[in-house]
Amino acid sequence: MKEENELTYYEKVKDWNFDSFEIESDYLTNWNLYELLNKLATKDSKILDLGTGGGEKVLKSFPECKEILATDYSQEMINTANENLKKSGRKNITFKVMDNLKMNVPDDYFDFVVARNTPTDPKQIYKCLKDGGYLFIHGVDKFDCYALKLIFKRGQGTDSLKPISIVDYENVLEAGFKNVELIPLHVREYFKNRESFKAFLQKVPIINDFGDDKDKFGYPIEDDLLDQYIEENTYNGKIRLLRRYYGIVAQKQKKI
Repeated sequence: MKEENELTYYEKVKDWNFDSFEIESDYLTNWNLYELLNKLATKDSKILDLGTGGGEKVLKSFPECKEILATDYSQEMINTANENLKKSGRKNITFKVMDNLKMNVPDDYFDFVVARNTPTDPKQIYKCLKDGGYLFIHGVDKFDCYALKLIFKRGQGTDSLKPISIVDYENVLEAGFKNVELIPLHVREYFKNRESFKAFLQKVPIINDFGDDKDKFGYPIEDDLLDQYIEENTYNGKIRLLRRYYGIVAQKQKKI
């Protein structure tokens, strides 16, 4: 099953760290989830982070506040996050295993819920937010790395009839949120050489698409197709990857 393969995959890549790829990013859209979160949060805020992975973003970019609960459905990822927490010296942060689609958190409790590159159920998120609380989503859209996907003739989201950004946007509206904004995010990422670029693709599910074989997670990366992409997308000696993300900001309406 696809869901089991994804869990097994993330259990095996528990120690990933994007810093090791030395990616240079050129942001073409002036929207930053972390800047917005830090601007709106106060010292009394309670924040829930969904799909936290190894916790790097929470530890480096989330504000100092009363409480942060950061969750992931992979026990190995949470183990990594707790190790990172010990090194950080940060307080009031708790990491725990939780399935985003079967949330186990109090109702009307959090001031902010952040979901980054992970499946969500906006109705469950709505229940756990206080009145006036915010939902921030950062996701990967269908046309992310599209030139790469065209060469490999497969990739994350290519079989979807409707872009995941639109699906998420509609689900957030249907859950009852107000002041909902959908922001297309465009980023150019540059890799210094073939080795770092291939290592990156082996860590993230852009091309591989999780397959039926739990031990392989889909297809291997074909070197001839990889070389074709590199030849067509190298600029000033660096390999360029065009990313297409999206952001969603929504608020739970305050009771009058």
